[in-house]
Amino acid sequence: MLSHKKSLNILKKTDALLEGHFVLSSGLHSPKYIQCAKLLSQPYLSKFICRALSKKIKKKYKKIDLILSPAIGGIIIGYEIGRLLNTEAIFCERVNNKFNLRRGFNINKKSKVLIIEDVITTGKSSLECVRLVKKAKAKLLGFACIIDRSNKKSIKIKKKIISHIKINIPAYKKDKLPKSLKSIPISKPGSRHLK
Repeated sequence: MLSHKKSLNILKKTDALLEGHFVLSSGLHSPKYIQCAKLLSQPYLSKFICRALSKKIKKKYKKIDLILSPAIGGIIIGYEIGRLLNTEAIFCERVNNKFNLRRGFNINKKSKVLIIEDVITTGKSSLECVRLVKKAKAKLLGFACIIDRSNKKSIKIKKKIISHIKINIPAYKKDKLPKSLKSIPISKPGSRHLK
């Protein structure tokens, strides 16, 4: 199994762990941002993390019919875990600010669906995916991600999240920013802000 220390080294080596002042997809502010796209852009390093996550998922769920990921952040990890588990992997996209299935993607009735993201902070994107699972009358197995950076205050998901690594990074509401963050220019790296 890949250790926490080795995983952090891979994140640093791929420049996937950024420092500054970031507004996350959730709207919360943070001094650190995990850009999994940087990690996943280097398959020769990310394969170790993907393999370790797929083993955890396989141990927990014996039968998965479909992997559903939110665009953009979840597409690559959803595909890679689908490849490793020999499972169909699809993604949903924002249309008029709501996730929808496009490109001929479909969730079959009664299928067992696992929602996979790159990073979970509040779980908002994953919970938006749940709406599509329910609409299809499919069964939600649970949630998985490369990095779980949620905490008891921020997380909206009530089920256990399977993650490769849990990292505690502070996140603040706009009106509760520490002085150290107020003086740093804001970056909005998440896909929710893309036009």
